[in-house]
Amino acid sequence: MRQEVTSVEQLRAIVGHPNKYVANKVTTRLSPVQQDWLAASPLCFVATADAEGRVDVSPKGDPPGFTHVVDDTTIAIPERPGNKRVDGYLNVLQRPYVGTVFLIPGRGDTLRINGTARILSDADYFDEMVVNGKRPILALEISVEEVFFHCAKAFLRSDTWKPETWNPTAVPSVAQLAKAFKPDMSDKELNDYYAEDNLRKILY
Repeated sequence: MRQEVTSVEQLRAIVGHPNKYVANKVTTRLSPVQQDWLAASPLCFVATADAEGRVDVSPKGDPPGFTHVVDDTTIAIPERPGNKRVDGYLNVLQRPYVGTVFLIPGRGDTLRINGTARILSDADYFDEMVVNGKRPILALEISVEEVFFHCAKAFLRSDTWKPETWNPTAVPSVAQLAKAFKPDMSDKELNDYYAEDNLRKILY
C-alpha cells in the first residue's frame, strides 16, 4: 500500500529536524575554501525549471577550475558546443532560479550553490575560460543566494568512487543506445562516431 506524505508535519515526523550546525551552515557568499573547491572541481550538475515547474538537470564539465569566480557572490559556468537542445538555458529564460552541485572526483562531500542565473553571450572574463584555444560560446552567470557543503553519505552508500564496483557494460554502449533514434546509421558509423577518440576531437 502506498502511503503518501502530504504535509510538512508528516515529513518532519519521519525525517526529524536538522541539528543547529546543519541548519546554520548555509551562507550567501563564497568563502575562500569554497572558492578553492570550485578551483579543484571539474564537474557540476545544474538544475533548472521551466515556467510550469518541469525540471531539467544537466552536467557541465571541463578541466578543474572551469567555473569562473567573478566575486564572492557570483560565478560563471562556461558553455561549450553540444547537442544544441539547450534545455536548461530555455528554462532559465522562463525562470532564472538554478541549483548546482559541484564534485571533486574521489570526494564524497559536494558543494551546493543555489541562486538566480542569466545567460551571457560575452563578458570580460570569457578570455579566462579559454580551453584548447576556444572561448566559451555562452556562460551561465549565477548570483549566489545559498552556498553550503553537502555531506558524503550518498557517495558512501553508493560506493561511487570505488572502481571495483563499477560496471560500465551493465547496459548497452552509447552507440547501441543511439541506434534507436539513428536507424539510418550503420553499427560501424555509430561506433566510430561515439568512440571516445572521435568525441574528444569535437569537444571544443
